[in-house]
Amino acid sequence: MAKAPKSESLFIDGPVGNLEAALEWPADGDIAATVVVLHPHPQHGGTMHNKVAYTLARTFTQMGFAALRFNFRGTERSDGHFDEGVGELDDALAAIDWLVARLSDYPLWLAGFSFGAAIAVRAAVERDVHGLISVAPAVSRFASGIKSQPACPWLVLQGDEDELVSVEETIQWFNGLQPGPELQVLAGAEHFFHGRLIDLRRAVTSFVEVAQADKA
Repeated sequence: MAKAPKSESLFIDGPVGNLEAALEWPADGDIAATVVVLHPHPQHGGTMHNKVAYTLARTFTQMGFAALRFNFRGTERSDGHFDEGVGELDDALAAIDWLVARLSDYPLWLAGFSFGAAIAVRAAVERDVHGLISVAPAVSRFASGIKSQPACPWLVLQGDEDELVSVEETIQWFNGLQPGPELQVLAGAEHFFHGRLIDLRRAVTSFVEVAQADKA
């Protein structure tokens, strides 16, 4: 069994005050890359402790990444108030810049779930990232009108029984991108991937390992 990652609770200096955060890295301290993980909608109970966001972070640490999760503005102990995705993008960019400044020698990935996945898509256009994981991305609501698409390896994961983010809408949105991401639809999975987190972990691990090997 893999050892639990080391962890550090901290605050990041965000655009409107402190952003509560957690940084985790492999127990052996051997870091291969970094990732920022973005949580689901804060007005619907989303925090950095959400089980899908947590699973994403733990999946990356098991592959040797340092994983940063944080709470968007107005969530738990983070300062500020919800800003309809506009300020949350600024929060994400601040977290990315903080992690890059702290661990500048390593490739950076982004990952997000639902609302956080849509914000991660927008952030990946604004910053130079090595890879992007979008899980059940609410792109039609929070990532419409992006000026370009992320230019990195990009995986989209969604269940075909998602009750909150329409799989048909997601497919239609991504079909408008060229060349677009790799899209994997998990049969029988709903929005929160109840009983399917192992499948999610396997899909992410496989994609990241291939992408990292291609970059080597």
